Amino acid sequence: MLLAKKRGFILFITSLLLLFSTTACRDKKPAFNYSFLAFGTLIDLTIVNTTHSEAVKAADLIEKNFHRQHKQWHAWQQGELKNINKLIAESKPAKVPQEMIPLIKEGMRLSKETQGFFNPAIGKLIELWGFHGNINIIKEPPSPGAISYLLKKSPSMADLTLNGDKLSSQNNAVQLDFGGYGKGYGVDLAIEELRRLGIDNAIVNAGGDLHAIGSRGGTPWKIAIRRPSGAGVLATVNIRQNESVFTSGDYERFFMYKKQKYHHIIDPRTGYPTTETKSVTVIHTDSITADAAATALFIAGPDEWYPLAKAMGIKYVALVDKNNVLHVNPAMKERLNLLNKKVEMKVSKPLFIKKSLYERR
Repeated sequence: MLLAKKRGFILFITSLLLLFSTTACRDKKPAFNYSFLAFGTLIDLTIVNTTHSEAVKAADLIEKNFHRQHKQWHAWQQGELKNINKLIAESKPAKVPQEMIPLIKEGMRLSKETQGFFNPAIGKLIELWGFHGNINIIKEPPSPGAISYLLKKSPSMADLTLNGDKLSSQNNAVQLDFGGYGKGYGVDLAIEELRRLGIDNAIVNAGGDLHAIGSRGGTPWKIAIRRPSGAGVLATVNIRQNESVFTSGDYERFFMYKKQKYHHIIDPRTGYPTTETKSVTVIHTDSITADAAATALFIAGPDEWYPLAKAMGIKYVALVDKNNVLHVNPAMKERLNLLNKKVEMKVSKPLFIKKSLYERR
């Protein structure tokens, strides 16, 4: 999983503490908070309207699940996904663990629904850019020739065939990377676990990307959307009974070379980081779709995000472009509480596009 650049040391120290605390809601009902490190970020659980022992049990189980998922789904550390990618590169079929099958199927679905803007099969391209490891070792962009070589092979999720638990590909340039949606799927599974345990009021927050259920003692959950700089708050929004909020930003993982910024969100059409967008926030009913959509809409950019969001059934989107203009759809405009009223906002209108967005360039 990709690591968030600016959180490192603070998150590591916080995770070592493994604090479990009790705070008070407005109606004096307890809220239990628990934090741990997984997927390269801080996972925060907030659980209300339950007993201390039930909350501890839930937090312990969810932490164990996240750690297991991180190990299995990491594309470059030793684990199940790395073994699968090795076999694909050798043009051999790979046996997929049962827990990973839904994740691969979801990757296929999301890639198709986003018309290729979201492409978990470009792991080799991510690795070429160096965004699979320690950001501090990246000194300059890869050569245009190396990027062009991978683009010509055009790896995609459509190259994969899943027959039962056997995964194969005729394109050995495919390398799966779950970094763009694995965290969202893990959050969804955590919410399912909480509900199974009878917990109906909680938030699972993975480094600022979250899913909320119920309310905080009868009061809607209120969350903050970060500024595209990664520091400070752009807006707040009240979260309804069952919603996810995910953000993709160019501030999360990047390096500078000759005064130019290169971030980790790679456009699969060009092989380079997209330059038109600074951040995208999506609100949706499930985390895995919100996670992938935030990436896809980021790549689609200010000119193409709206028809793509509409095609995906995403009702709430806020996109900040390279000029700091905030683009929203009408439904999102109604929900946002902007902290800076001077922010330039553009509300998109419906647009019908017949041709595939992915094939337009």
